[in-house]
Amino acid sequence: FPGVCGCCGALRPRYKRLVDNIFPEDPEDGLVKTNMEKLTFYALSAPEKLDRIGAYLSERLIRDVGRHRYGYVCIAMEALDQLLMACHCQSINLFVESFLKMVAKLLESEKPNLQILGTNSFVKFANIEEDTPSYHRSYDFFVSRFSEMCHSSHDDLEIRTKIRTSGIKGLQGVVRKTVNDELQANIWDPQHMDKIVPSLLFNLQHAEEAESRSPSPLQATEKEKESPTELAERCLRELLGRAAYGNIKNAVKPVLIHLDNHSLWEPKTFAIRCFKIIMYSIQPQHSHLVIQQLLGHLDANSKSAATVRAGIVEVLSEAAVIAASGSVGPTVLEVFNTLLRQLRLSIDYELTGSYDGAVVNTKIKEHEERMFQEAVIKTTGSFASTLPTYQKSEVMLFIMSKVPLPSLHHAIEAGKAGENRNRLTQIMLLKSLLQVSTGFQCSNMLTALPSSFLDRLLSAALMEDADLRLFVLEILISFIDRHGNRPKFSTISIINDISVLKLKVDKCSRQDTVFMKKHSQQLYRHIYLTSKEESNVQPHYEALYSMLALISIELANEEVVVDLIRLVLAVQEIAQINEDNLPVYNRCALYALGAAYLNLISQLTTVPAFCQHIHEVLEARQKDAPYLLPEDVFVEAPRLTKGLDHLVPEVFFRQSKISEVLGGSGYNSDRLSTPYIPQLTDEDRLSKRKSIGETISLQVEVESRNSPEKEERAPAEEITYETLKKAIVDSVAVEEQERERRRQVVEKFQKAPFEEIAAHCGARASLLQSKLNQIFEITIRPPPSPSGTITAAYGQPQSHSIPVYEMKFPDLCVY
Repeated sequence: FPGVCGCCGALRPRYKRLVDNIFPEDPEDGLVKTNMEKLTFYALSAPEKLDRIGAYLSERLIRDVGRHRYGYVCIAMEALDQLLMACHCQSINLFVESFLKMVAKLLESEKPNLQILGTNSFVKFANIEEDTPSYHRSYDFFVSRFSEMCHSSHDDLEIRTKIRTSGIKGLQGVVRKTVNDELQANIWDPQHMDKIVPSLLFNLQHAEEAESRSPSPLQATEKEKESPTELAERCLRELLGRAAYGNIKNAVKPVLIHLDNHSLWEPKTFAIRCFKIIMYSIQPQHSHLVIQQLLGHLDANSKSAATVRAGIVEVLSEAAVIAASGSVGPTVLEVFNTLLRQLRLSIDYELTGSYDGAVVNTKIKEHEERMFQEAVIKTTGSFASTLPTYQKSEVMLFIMSKVPLPSLHHAIEAGKAGENRNRLTQIMLLKSLLQVSTGFQCSNMLTALPSSFLDRLLSAALMEDADLRLFVLEILISFIDRHGNRPKFSTISIINDISVLKLKVDKCSRQDTVFMKKHSQQLYRHIYLTSKEESNVQPHYEALYSMLALISIELANEEVVVDLIRLVLAVQEIAQINEDNLPVYNRCALYALGAAYLNLISQLTTVPAFCQHIHEVLEARQKDAPYLLPEDVFVEAPRLTKGLDHLVPEVFFRQSKISEVLGGSGYNSDRLSTPYIPQLTDEDRLSKRKSIGETISLQVEVESRNSPEKEERAPAEEITYETLKKAIVDSVAVEEQERERRRQVVEKFQKAPFEEIAAHCGARASLLQSKLNQIFEITIRPPPSPSGTITAAYGQPQSHSIPVYEMKFPDLCVY
């Protein structure tokens, strides 16, 4: 008999006899269930014998494996499984050691069936919740072996699929057994993650190549649900879902390395799928950690091919959308700083054709760098869309501060290469800014467009480059359009009834009124100067029209309407007088722009006489000069004429007539009758233009920005070439003196002894105190009148004022 040792079988320990009895004479008969019940009852009654039962079963299994008696091997494993499920006593740890030893023996076998058998037993064990902790158990072998099974390359496809499936199930069992038990081996250590994660990704990647997945998991068959792909994705989601804050890095890093090693960034489909799984699986509050790792990986690959960097950036964009408000985390500006740094590096690579000026074997392709730049810009917008309004404002200020502009405090690179780099940098950063500003909603324009931001943005509107000017106009429009009216003004046309546009109009708020009082003249001046540019094309005029229309709808009160009409009439005068020798198309475009806007504003103001005058001029143009209307100018083949210097007066909008008809309806007729003339600033002198002096009239109207309706104005100042030259030279000299004075002050406070600094500050404090004492003396004790008393309004004598510190105030008035 197989269980008898010599003639002393009856003298053997009872647990051995019970174990021997569960094995039948013919292994095909399977486990002897009645004897198995006896063995289970004995193990529960005498738990101290459980470890010996396990050791003896292990001994038999190892012997049977060596003798290729696989039927008895299966019976032994079935018995072990049943004992594990039934027993939860404190002595189970030693039994588990025997069990794991037997599982390891099966996994070491070259027989696929034994590997699958061992894996299934391990999975059953992994689902058991143990009552007592284990301090010395190790799963290193199982992680390595299951990972190896996940990469099986067996010749038979069906067997290969079964082995890989078993490997994934085994890894899932290891994760479940160890992830929540602090006393177990730390499964999050890099040595384990570097095996588990790539094994799962390998099976996901294999499915991508085979294109064998169903379009939806809900439609998958039972067979597909058990495929390595589905199991790998399920296991990866479970692993990431259990990851705590400190484990995210170790879980994501192997993903990045796997994508690098297998060149999977370039097609980017698989990389995006992987990070979608990651972002949807981890806890939402940990999303920014994944984003930070991706940004760090982008920096680490800054000298990789543009297609690789573009793939990383595309993944960043997708991850940001999923993470929503949690994507940026605490370091908001650092995210955008990294993206903008990569943008500038890409521009350098494109211009130099190499990385850091070094000769490289791989030739840099300009079109690939352009694709990468567009991907960065798109990603910048994706990140910004997840931010609250106040953080968007900070980001826009940050991006604008990076734009190289010719101004009082920012220099730009000289030379041909420097100009190219500056231009590309300006375009890319303004594109990024446009992405961020798209969809920006803010009820308070003062906070949306602070002076520091608006000044730099408008200085870019004076650049010679037509693309830059167009981007600036689009950015301003995206800020002003808070009700989605922009698409209704995308084309310039004469609209007979604006009610068909269904415009969304709100009353101008107090904050908007304050904003226009502060910045309106600045906006008008830049619109005026931009309209004079010879390099303008149809999109520029459409943007100018949209901007004028949106200001009229979003920010207009009576004062703003008056100024906008003056501005458009001044634009008409540019085309009429033509001091800048503009081409025929530009002059006709300005005439058509003015016609379209005045037609719109006349219907918004609803003043009948004003509408009548606009209608008469439009009819005259339709009859005698259709080339001055949008329908003939803003088409693919403009119908123009060269006879613009001999137009009849009826085709012009007259300022005197408009002033008369609007003045009768309560508008400021004096202001309407004053021609609009822009003001010259330092910004204009320093902007990179051919001749800013040619764009400004020599008679500059000196107006107060804070009170534009004031009637008493100072006389116009005579501006000559000498005064302009002197102003430029003086401003440069004053700036140099101020810079030198600041340098001396800083140097003094850095190097002078403390006693000298203290004495200097003490002297200044004493001087300030004496001045304050004089002011208090004058305020508290005013000088007596010539008669010695102050006479009240009714002639009664009144004594000198009582000092403030001697007055008695009611308690409620004292703070």
